[in-house]
Amino acid sequence: MKNILIVGGAGYIGSHMCKYLANNGYNPIVLDNLVYGHKEAVRWGPLIEGSISDSRLLKQIFSKYQIVAVMHFAAFCYVGESMTAPAKYYRNNVADTINLLEVMVEKNVSSFIFSSSCATYGEPVEIPITEKHPQNPINPYGRTKLMVEQILDDFKNAYGLESVSLRYFNAAGADPDGEIGEDHKPETHLIPLVLQTALGQRKSISIFGDDYPTKDGTCIRDYIHINDLADAHFLALKRLINGLPGGKYNLGNGDGYSVGKVIETACKITGKPIPINIVERRPGDPAVLVGSSKKAAGELGWKPRFPDLYTIIETAWKWHSRYPEGYKA
Repeated sequence: MKNILIVGGAGYIGSHMCKYLANNGYNPIVLDNLVYGHKEAVRWGPLIEGSISDSRLLKQIFSKYQIVAVMHFAAFCYVGESMTAPAKYYRNNVADTINLLEVMVEKNVSSFIFSSSCATYGEPVEIPITEKHPQNPINPYGRTKLMVEQILDDFKNAYGLESVSLRYFNAAGADPDGEIGEDHKPETHLIPLVLQTALGQRKSISIFGDDYPTKDGTCIRDYIHINDLADAHFLALKRLINGLPGGKYNLGNGDGYSVGKVIETACKITGKPIPINIVERRPGDPAVLVGSSKKAAGELGWKPRFPDLYTIIETAWKWHSRYPEGYKA
């Protein structure tokens, strides 16, 4: 059984990746400092508590386990916080990643899959966004992701390290079995906030502007099911293991849903009222943000299996209604 090191494997995306790998015959080895991750979400392989900033620990892991590839989910990802605490983001997202890559080179592990972001693009100049879109991130979070992508190019040229960078749009939904789900503190993602409102944990859900040039006046975003993200990572892993070159790929559905549509769909699924509160637009929020995944389809053979909004929210509701207080319940 091949060992895959999952850094950040106790988090939302990382934990779903671990289950996916285990179900497909791989052994996920999780390294997580549990700052944002949950020990309870690690069920499909060993958990090593620690940070990728710890070179000694990394070397011990690579010596103990025969690691064939690394998947990197261990980034700080709050855009607003990155604006007020940029040093925290550059240290964790960039400097600590370099530390991980250096140990990989030393230990002759040459396959790396990076959790990147559509935040590397900045303000969209065309929709849908393709991989050829200019990359002009507008916040430190997006800049850290772009920096790592560029560092990976340099590590390939200098050391032969192959990588796949996957630029997510809006990760959403939960494990269809209801075993693991999305539990962030603080929570900033729309769908869990809407479902917390349905559960009565919030008085209302705020809509930041209802006067955009869209059908219902609310922003449109591209939501991708968490299992489809895991599937893309798995296909990227197989690509690298098979000796094919890496690349950079958008991951989205190619179709967007408005904030209003998300709330309307959640009302149907939960059968509960979801009060809304219209507030002012947030600076920098584009009306529409939708990505093209044609390159991922063509080169990775990737196709979302859960593309419709109803299924995405239904799986999330299964988790949130079962664990309304999250993992700590």
